[in-house]
Formats: sequence, structure tokens, C-alpha cells
Amino acid sequence: MAELAAVSIGTVSNVLNNPSIVASATRDRVLAAIESTGFVRSTAAHQLRGGRNRSIGVVILDVSNPFFTEMVRGAEHALRDDGFVLVLCSTDESVTRERHYLGLLEEHRVEGILVTPAERDLTHVSALASRGIPTVLLDRAAPGRSLCSVTVDDVRGGELAAAHLLADGRERVAFVNGPPSIRQCADRRRGARRAARRLGLDPDRAIVEISVPALTDEHGELAARRVLERAGGVDAVMCANDLLALGMLRGLDGLGVSVPDAMAVVGYDDVAFAAMLSPALTSVRQPKFELGVAGAELLLEESRDPRHVHREVRFEPELVVRASSTAAKVPKIRRSR
Repeated sequence: MAELAAVSIGTVSNVLNNPSIVASATRDRVLAAIESTGFVRSTAAHQLRGGRNRSIGVVILDVSNPFFTEMVRGAEHALRDDGFVLVLCSTDESVTRERHYLGLLEEHRVEGILVTPAERDLTHVSALASRGIPTVLLDRAAPGRSLCSVTVDDVRGGELAAAHLLADGRERVAFVNGPPSIRQCADRRRGARRAARRLGLDPDRAIVEISVPALTDEHGELAARRVLERAGGVDAVMCANDLLALGMLRGLDGLGVSVPDAMAVVGYDDVAFAAMLSPALTSVRQPKFELGVAGAELLLEESRDPRHVHREVRFEPELVVRASSTAAKVPKIRRSR
């Protein structure tokens, strides 16, 4: 094959294992030679020789959630030119399932792992890194920069959503939230309560939390009746993600509640379908694709640089106002340092 492409055996090896370091014209010539001979590399044999394969494990909370789908697309975009393939695992927010998948990925000797943890305790995730497997947290910060991570300021995002509703004259906001063990849910709750305080309101009065066991549209729809049953005149709903908000819109419609006239609704993530709903959904936008790209780049950096220092890449959320809530101007809230 090397003779056919008029290159050295080492160049062929680089095309197969480190394509980014080979000039594009040379790489194309080698790949053409490979295709013409029908050669198929044995990944198992390569793994035995080199210790790892060209696989990256990606462990996320819910593959059916478009937020995670778009984040994985970003990671794939950043990794594909280096010849990596993604092994995707969905935990459905289960700690047991997460630990099972992490164990399997380690057994398969993946090159690295991108993970959105299902619990606050990162002991089992950190253990992977201590055993030499580059590990990056997606949408979750690591305490003390013990791991690389890419995050969004979810406290700020929760604050934006609640401030938008309360500043528009809504008196009581129902916050439909997921399990408190999920860091994003806890942070968005903190942000909502902070918005109430900064507007001079009692957060215990202005924000009514309604917890659901999972961040799905089914649970959002079931929560609609609970929102209406709450005493004290709830007139707005803030959902911890857009899937919950989708279910909430469906549930309110089935109960004859007009949105936004009788009940304003705000979601979180701004996934693709948010603008397609009727009414179009106001949502807190996260840079989903960019999160995946940044996580993959940190993983490549860690796997290649023995002097790598763990760091966090942090993004800011943005409120996108649509028809499901009135288009009030979001108040200027002083951010604490």
C-alpha cells in the first residue's frame, strides 16, 4: 500500500492513526490507495498494539432531548477530522446506568470520555481520569478544576427567565423543575429565586416550585393540572427545560387555559422546535453545539499535551422572547461579582 501511494510505511500509519499531521494531498493519495486495495484495518489488533482505539465515549442524560443531540453534534464536528468515532450512551438520568456505561467504556479502552453526570458526586467520574482516561464534563463544572469542563451559567439563565415573567406583572410563577440532584435544576432554581429578591419580592411567595421526576414532555403535561391547583393565583410557568415546557403547553391547552393571556410559559434550552410551537415558546437559549465543540477540543488537548492544565470553558445564556409570554423588557439586574 505504501508503495502504491509512493510514501513511507510511517506515512501510511500516520494517515490511519494521526491524519491531522499529514498534508491533505498526501493523505488523499494514501486513502485512494487504501480504497483501491480494499484494505480494512483491524481496530482490535491496533488497540492491542497501541493500548487505545479511536473511540470517544459520550455519556449524556437523555438522547431523546434535542439539547443533548445538538451538543453531541458539536462534539462529533470537532472530532471527526481526527478520525475519532463517538460511542453514545444515554443514562436516562440514572446513576446506576451511568456507572454501568462508564465501566463498559473503560473496558473498551476508549481514548477519552465526555460526560454529563447524573448526580452531584463525581467520585466515580474522577476515578476514570486518575486511571489515565481523559475525561471532560459537559454542562457541569468540576469542583476545584479537578476535571476539564464546559458549562453555561444556569443561575443567570434561571434569573433571566423568572425576571422576564415577574417584571411583566405576573404575580406568581410556578417553577416546574426536575430532580434536585441534577446540578442544572438546582442552579436554575437559585436563579429564579435571586430574580425575585432583586425585584424586591419574597421568593417564597413569588416562586412556587413544582418538582417532577424527569425532564420529559410527559411530566410537563402532567404538571399542568398541578399548576392550576396551586393556591395563590399562579399566572406564569417557568420550566426547567423545553421538553417540560412542550408538555406544559399541551396540558394547559387540554385544560382550556389560554397562553399567554391566562398563563405565560417560558422554557429553557431553546431547542429547534421551540420556535415552531403554537404559541412559539419563549426560552433561555444555550449554545448547545458550541458546548459540544468546546468539550471535544478540551478532550483532544488533554489527550495530546502531557502538561495540560484542567480548565473550565463557561458560556452565557440568552433569553429569547416569543409569543408564549408577553414581550416585556427584561429589567437590568446587577450581577454580583
